[in-house]
Amino acid sequence: MIVNLTTLAGVAALVLLTGCPSMPPSTTQTVQVPVAVPCVKAAPARPVYEFDQLPARASDGDKILALVRDWARYRKYTGELEAILAGCA
Repeated sequence: MIVNLTTLAGVAALVLLTGCPSMPPSTTQTVQVPVAVPCVKAAPARPVYEFDQLPARASDGDKILALVRDWARYRKYTGELEAILAGCA
């Protein structure tokens, strides 16, 4: 079985041409790339605690009353912080 040179060249050209891809599309492609963004837009303002403003020589009763009054502010503030952080998960 003798294969002539023109047949071999034709088969080689056919194989090479079938491997060529078509022209790339001329349309613009949009590629979306994830970008790190902080999940917290703004933190709530820290409340002013009455206990922090007491003089050093305040009585124990005044300190306890200030802590009791600050408890509600503290609970509200931490509740807001937890709600914001829960939105990040």
